[in-house]
Amino acid sequence: MNKNMHRVYVSSFFLIGIITTLFFAVYGYSYYITSVEKRFFLSNHDYLKPSGLLGHATGIAGSFMMIFGVAVYMLRKRWKKVLRFGYLKHWLEFHIFLCSLGPVLVLYHTAFKFGGIVAVSFWSMAAVVLSGVAGRFIYVRIPRTIQGNELSVKELDKMGEELSSRLKADYSVNGEIIPKIEKINFIDKYKNLTLSRSFVSQFKDYFLINSLLKEIKNDLKLLNLNSKREKEILRLAKSKLIISQRIGMLRTMQKLFKYWHIVHLPFAIVMFIIMIIHIVIAAAFGYTWIF
Repeated sequence: MNKNMHRVYVSSFFLIGIITTLFFAVYGYSYYITSVEKRFFLSNHDYLKPSGLLGHATGIAGSFMMIFGVAVYMLRKRWKKVLRFGYLKHWLEFHIFLCSLGPVLVLYHTAFKFGGIVAVSFWSMAAVVLSGVAGRFIYVRIPRTIQGNELSVKELDKMGEELSSRLKADYSVNGEIIPKIEKINFIDKYKNLTLSRSFVSQFKDYFLINSLLKEIKNDLKLLNLNSKREKEILRLAKSKLIISQRIGMLRTMQKLFKYWHIVHLPFAIVMFIIMIIHIVIAAAFGYTWIF
């Protein structure tokens, strides 16, 4: 999958999610803001109630999306011989799409009214989604190959050295520019940081890196280089800085990712167990949608 195809792939997920969410929000707005006692008298009650045509459908679709999203990603991650095609990062994006839109559909299924054991499943689902957002933040900060395999510090160091060599050999960049790039040491900065402090540090470093790139751009203008050559040097310099940052963050993010699994997994298990119990009980009482 090339870059353009990947943009279409990710954009389609985003558009489907937005359109689906807005459709139910607009169509069912008057119903969802009406008290439970008065909903019976609304014209769309038979469609949007949890056992209604659309309300029940959203519950079925949302549950299926979450179960399928988890199943195929775990299958691709742990049993590569079964699902060989596609990069792991693309399967992760598919997993995130299904496990983001699925809970939204389940929320519409509840018609924003839930209680008892179902409420436990719902709030577990909310915890899974929120922890999933945190997990995604951590995951993308761990450097990986395009196939999704994690890179080691040694591999990152090698990549950084190769970028420095290219700047020196291919573009004759030396003088003050290389020392400027290499003077920032992210390794000590990111030691033993919590998730919140890592986020704040990265936010600050975003402006630090951009400020440094502006300095380098000003230095390059003095060399009277053509715009294409200047852009390529800046691109390599930015890559070098980001790799340096990733080396500093690697061990911290690996540790956070390990702890994240401890939090994320129990909520997911509770959610699925109660969801399955709810589905079995609903089917036993005859709530089988159009079947």
